[in-house]
Amino acid sequence: MNETVMDRSEPAFDAMSRANAFKSGMRRFASGVALITSAAAGQRAGLVATAISSVSTAPPTLLICINRSASAHDVIDRSGVYAVNLLAAADLELVDVFSKSVRRAERFTSGDWRTQITGAPVLASALAAFDCKVVQRLAYETHTIFLGEVLQVGLAEQDVDPLLYMDSAFRRLERAA
Repeated sequence: MNETVMDRSEPAFDAMSRANAFKSGMRRFASGVALITSAAAGQRAGLVATAISSVSTAPPTLLICINRSASAHDVIDRSGVYAVNLLAAADLELVDVFSKSVRRAERFTSGDWRTQITGAPVLASALAAFDCKVVQRLAYETHTIFLGEVLQVGLAEQDVDPLLYMDSAFRRLERAA
């Protein structure tokens, strides 16, 4: 097994080596794929994300981490709302639309988009869509961590395959047994 071990006692293990080892390790973490969407003053924005996490059930809270250079960052920050749309494998085409700035104008013309309580765009075909109101912001290096109280949840009407991301590739879920 080819391993890169993070040993802080070795002076040769500089910040760049540590960052590269961290990235290599995190590539092995399979995660769901989401579209984070928001709207402010008639402007819709969105991006592809895997950095989301549940925080609490009392009240229901989701955490998202958004790079401040992302076009959606300021829209989320201004509006104080966002939706987390968990993608099904059938929604893979939307990843390309939402991850390329040259396709920004197409982002909300593909797919069936609706709004719930906050007005953030919600994808009708999402496995689950969480409509959130920002309750706290934390600046950390290049990102803002947004904590959002979940005001409404939409669930897919049928059992559908989730879209997963691991080791720089999109994958499907297979039952272990």
